[in-house]
Amino acid sequence: MKIDVHFHAVPPAFKAAALRAGRGATIASGFPDWSVPGALAVMDRHGIATAITSISQPGVHFGDDAAARALARRCNEEAAEAIAQHPARFGAFATLPLPDVDGACAEVAHALDVLKLDGVCLLASYGERFLGDPSFDPVLRELDARAAVVFVHPNFHPSSRALDTPLPAFLTEFPFDTTRGVTRLIFSGATRRFARIRFILAHAGGTLPYLAWRLSLAPAIDARFAAETGAGILEEIGRFWFDTAQAAGPAVLAALRQVAPADRVLFGSDWPYCPETVLQMTGEAVQAAAASDPAATGIARRHALALFPRLRTQDDR
Repeated sequence: MKIDVHFHAVPPAFKAAALRAGRGATIASGFPDWSVPGALAVMDRHGIATAITSISQPGVHFGDDAAARALARRCNEEAAEAIAQHPARFGAFATLPLPDVDGACAEVAHALDVLKLDGVCLLASYGERFLGDPSFDPVLRELDARAAVVFVHPNFHPSSRALDTPLPAFLTEFPFDTTRGVTRLIFSGATRRFARIRFILAHAGGTLPYLAWRLSLAPAIDARFAAETGAGILEEIGRFWFDTAQAAGPAVLAALRQVAPADRVLFGSDWPYCPETVLQMTGEAVQAAAASDPAATGIARRHALALFPRLRTQDDR
């Protein structure tokens, strides 16, 4: 029974606030309908024992700090209620009201210390700024102090929205946003300064696995990276966890094996933004990988237990 670390919730309050702000989903059908019973039915059909829910882009901040704090609190308390009702079936990554840093720090404390959620979801960018920008250090410091699990999900960056392209953002702009945010984390030194944070990267890290060797060459090319080493950069990349949402094909999994330990790959579906047909294809791809590679047998469940030990059962011994 799988543990799905990339399983979105779409609370009505979040959906309404985003639509009022003119910030909808990037898929043609818009924000999907969502409910706890509906989610459980999908999970049962696809062998998902536990779903760790998160709020996707555009987050909960639409220009008003107080409104963003209230919406983040409401979403997190609703997630905690779902866990209380179905503790073995749901977990949750808390939503933060970034780019309101003070509000985000307060919500980290409430979500992790009071509500006891399983971690935090950070978007790879907020406004023009990417993760790794020094302005976000206070939030990372709070997360590091708690050795938090942090799920990094792409946002729809303003520069991507300004592009003259007919292609929807989820095809290419989302993976690029993750790549930019994570690369900024590495080269700003944030992954070293806040080394206790355990980062999960959505969609297998965007293009990070493919670019890993290129990034490791930076010290040999540009004096601005003289303080880095290629080996050190690759080591930082290998410390991330990566999910399989829209990234479960053999070429992607083969690339991940080159940059991260086998046990750093986790199952993710991206439901309900990805329909059940894609959830089924993702599960089949992971199953096929496990059939040919013993190291892949833990993707569906076992690898996630290192991050979420509360989900361990007698069958996991």
